[in-house]
Amino acid sequence: MESYIAYGRENLPSKSSVFPIGTKFDVIKHVLLTRLTDKHGFGSKKATIELIDKIKEINPDIIHLQHLHGYYVNIEILFNFLTKSKSKVVWTFHDCWSFTGHCAYYDLAGCEKWKTQCFECPQLKEYPQSFYIDRSKENYNDKKKLFTSLDKMTIVPVSNWLKGEVKKSFLKNYDVRTIHNGIDISQFSYKENTIKRDYKIEDKFLILGVANPWDKRKGLKYFVEISKRITDDYKILLVGLTVKQIKELPQNIIGLERTKNVDELAALYSAADVFVNPTLEDTFPTTNLESQSCGTPVITFETGGSPEAIDESTGIVVEKGNTEKLIQAIEEIKKHTKSYYSENCRKRVVNNFDKRSAFKNYIELYKELVN
Repeated sequence: MESYIAYGRENLPSKSSVFPIGTKFDVIKHVLLTRLTDKHGFGSKKATIELIDKIKEINPDIIHLQHLHGYYVNIEILFNFLTKSKSKVVWTFHDCWSFTGHCAYYDLAGCEKWKTQCFECPQLKEYPQSFYIDRSKENYNDKKKLFTSLDKMTIVPVSNWLKGEVKKSFLKNYDVRTIHNGIDISQFSYKENTIKRDYKIEDKFLILGVANPWDKRKGLKYFVEISKRITDDYKILLVGLTVKQIKELPQNIIGLERTKNVDELAALYSAADVFVNPTLEDTFPTTNLESQSCGTPVITFETGGSPEAIDESTGIVVEKGNTEKLIQAIEEIKKHTKSYYSENCRKRVVNNFDKRSAFKNYIELYKELVN
């Protein structure tokens, strides 16, 4: 197989042929268009025309779409091309933007307009932010027209929850198949570490939280609430905070900025006695997988696809927003001890969420479509 990757802003090393879509100036113009007119996805015209010229030159059997939001591609020009293209189209969904008039997530807002017709968006100031204009109704209709213009397309949500949402949307008539996110199980494995000793908390039950950024949907406030009610036997450590957030933390919470070092992150997971993920809206957070892969049980809210990562032998799912239940779950893990869960945690990820299995599923899908 021969593969090419067209990227929006940042790229990682790859064996594929890699090329950018547009320039930084194109991105800036698209950001301004979004802020001033709420026409996200309708900028980057020149960049998208050049992308299509490159695709025509490559003449691929399969065009695999990932995020189409992010200020770098024009969805109208792209889908007008895709309707005429002879290539098979696969589209991986990481969030809900593709079937709403504005937002990428709607759980926190409790909005269900996307099921029939978006209008008067309650999340205009959320990503992709618009300062003044609400174009959610027009965006919804434009997306519906464009994204349903293909006779055939395979949509691949990263969780069963997201698959269920797609099946309630205007994209419900397409072939929709879940392929869960996977992780590198060799990188995320138990690491010997001195973290508890370094922070002088060897005798503490360590509660870990990881996010970037720690915005309201990631549930930072629940750690603050927990910190007020736990005894001195416990210690909370949070990773991915801003300097300002760290300064505002209660004294019994250790705050760290984001780490780009995977080994360091794996060591933090390994040092923790429990990983707590009080996310309020999510499709399928890989932090749940990373923690289990390092042998650490997970507690998460019952929201989106987050519970799909764990089972009763590897962690506890708690009613969304219930701090009392969250504390009870932490106490239960402490009572059983981490070692009670560790082997099952690692086994579950190795058997179900190894990234190589996800890649294999995609390759099988490619073969099926081409044949």
